[in-house]
Amino acid sequence: MALSFDQVTAVVLAGGVGTRIRHLLPNLPKPMAPVAGRPFVEWGVRFLAAQGVRDVLISTGYLAETIETHFRNTQIESVSVRCFPETTPLGTAGGFLNAARQSGSNPAGWLVLNGDSLILTELSVMTDTLESADAGVCVLGLDVPDASRYGTLEIDGTGALIRFSEKKPGTATINAGIYLIRSSVLPNFPEKWPLSFEQEAFPSLLERGGSVRVARVEAPFLDIGTEASLKQAEDFVLQNQDHFYIGQAAVAGHP
Repeated sequence: MALSFDQVTAVVLAGGVGTRIRHLLPNLPKPMAPVAGRPFVEWGVRFLAAQGVRDVLISTGYLAETIETHFRNTQIESVSVRCFPETTPLGTAGGFLNAARQSGSNPAGWLVLNGDSLILTELSVMTDTLESADAGVCVLGLDVPDASRYGTLEIDGTGALIRFSEKKPGTATINAGIYLIRSSVLPNFPEKWPLSFEQEAFPSLLERGGSVRVARVEAPFLDIGTEASLKQAEDFVLQNQDHFYIGQAAVAGHP
């Protein structure tokens, strides 16, 4: 059964401390780094809105109240945004499950992504991949010339995920950290905390015979995990404005 993004709830993982750039962001969690007049995580929500997503949950952790206060005071037309804090670190899949369960949402599928990175591509490639392969999970894979900073994906000739692999220099398909998951798959995740998608949830699913497919793309990509990449963020957003929903007077004090 095909998914459309108005049937999907997105969960943005925004609980990290951001150790490498913490000195640049006193009293701010990394996803709240100011970029082009708005917090970086808001650009992520605006990207989702442009893709047709209407329901967004944010899994928060470090300085959670900062993110919650921002979205309480910032209305983005056509999108509902709710925040759900972790009281202890739960891992990538754990943070997702915590937000999903607290929300009470029951969508056909879940779109999970990171609050400190942007991959600007049409996410319909993921719904198309799920439908064509009749799979339970789609991982977005990004083809890059140098994978030395990122975990990579091992993929077979049919586009099925074999395993998550370590960082390595040179050309590779990296894990973009965006996952489209059918709700029917969630009961197959291990019940343990913390829980990682990459180290536990998806490997467990593969061991049970589940299908995880990879949608490979080449697209503009940025994560703000280093001082150098954070400095690139403003130009990155301004040069790719057509990927973001802006609306009229969406943020107080900004055009």
